[in-house]
Amino acid sequence: MDWDKLRIFHAVADAGSLTHAGDTLNLSQSAVSRQIRALEESLNTNLFHRHARGLILTEQGELLFDATRAMNKRLEAAAARIRDSEDEVFGELRVTTTTGFGTLWLAPRLSHLYAQYPDLKIDLMLEERVLDLPMREADVAIRMKEPSQADLIRKRLMSVRMRLYATEDYLKNIGVPETLDDLGGHRLICQNVNAAQVSAGAVLVQLLLARDVRSTLTVNNYFGVLQAVLSNLGIGVLPDYLTEDFPDLVRVLPDVESNEVPVFLAYPEELRHSKRISVFRDFVLEEIMAYRRNRRQERMPG
Repeated sequence: MDWDKLRIFHAVADAGSLTHAGDTLNLSQSAVSRQIRALEESLNTNLFHRHARGLILTEQGELLFDATRAMNKRLEAAAARIRDSEDEVFGELRVTTTTGFGTLWLAPRLSHLYAQYPDLKIDLMLEERVLDLPMREADVAIRMKEPSQADLIRKRLMSVRMRLYATEDYLKNIGVPETLDDLGGHRLICQNVNAAQVSAGAVLVQLLLARDVRSTLTVNNYFGVLQAVLSNLGIGVLPDYLTEDFPDLVRVLPDVESNEVPVFLAYPEELRHSKRISVFRDFVLEEIMAYRRNRRQERMPG
């Protein structure tokens, strides 16, 4: 099968238009159309339904597009490895993690990484959906559970627990709960139990809601929960890694917390020798070590 025709087919399928694909490929619409017709003839099938609004893949076209998409991601991985230099770090690194961790812990620390490697281009993808690393949806992931995908290098970074926090002003005005039953007189701020979140957090929220809480505010990520807590709206269920960067948070009911949540860093086996991956991994590990040192100092008396 002609690689050049497959490349053009992939661009057309991705754009849904001969004209847009031609612009991407620097080819005329007629040249793109000829290559697609030639590919269809060689396969003896139609790859697109053609209509006034553009092109839609046929069932056979979907099969071929799945294959070219996988090929394209493999080629991107190979190109990334080739571009990685032994002495220089540059180019794009696609990092995925949860909205809460990425917004509240990772992003504020990236200045340390950029200070060392100013030519690095980081694409930070924050979402609860687990992206497919072997299929190159991202280069590296930080997740709140051990990845189950095959062909991944994984390293446990730290553990997190969900705990209850409020501001000093809120507690001064509304009062400090002494027992779980006292939560009935407070507003609980948390993620909805049906929202995408770590199971340990959902279990804790279910336990708290069973206490007949007077008022609730649910948000679909921890960034929103934090902002509501800092605005003195109530007592929030938040990850304990926030205490270093938000020292005004006061822990409520110190005996109440979720089970341990492991935090893992993972990346595809094929990127084992990527310089960009290694500097990002080392940066995260250094930040984790600094975070642990600070936590130990916080717990020291005096």
